[in-house]
Amino acid sequence: MTTLKERITEDMKAAMRASEKERLSTIRMAQAAIKQREVDERITLDDAQVIAVLEKMVKQRRESVTQFEQGGRMDLADKERAEIALLQTYLPTQLSPAELDTLIREAIASTGASSMKDMGKVMGAVKTKAAGRVAMGVVSARIKAALGG
Repeated sequence: MTTLKERITEDMKAAMRASEKERLSTIRMAQAAIKQREVDERITLDDAQVIAVLEKMVKQRRESVTQFEQGGRMDLADKERAEIALLQTYLPTQLSPAELDTLIREAIASTGASSMKDMGKVMGAVKTKAAGRVAMGVVSARIKAALGG
């Protein structure tokens, strides 16, 4: 089984062979971000850590899209959207709202949570199962609603 890093490297080679400049540029950017974190922390990233790097890149691009749209630069916003779409191909499939609600109910039951004071416990339980598959801000809001906060 290949690692996510190996898959990204293979995709980079394929993009080079196919002369796909935009795709190659985005993949190289992702590889640079992964390598930077490895060098900074003197470690080799596993798939979960690579996913965290890619999620951060997607989040940055979403913020850029908002800024570019506000500035009337649709060309740049579209470029960022294209990068987001490519980066998301390396991320796990996103959870549906129903799947997320099920995870939250299970976490509330397993932690015995009954009020907002227990939100941290529930958040921790959901985070391990939902990492990389849903924005944590969405999880937080859903848990608050479920706990009556």
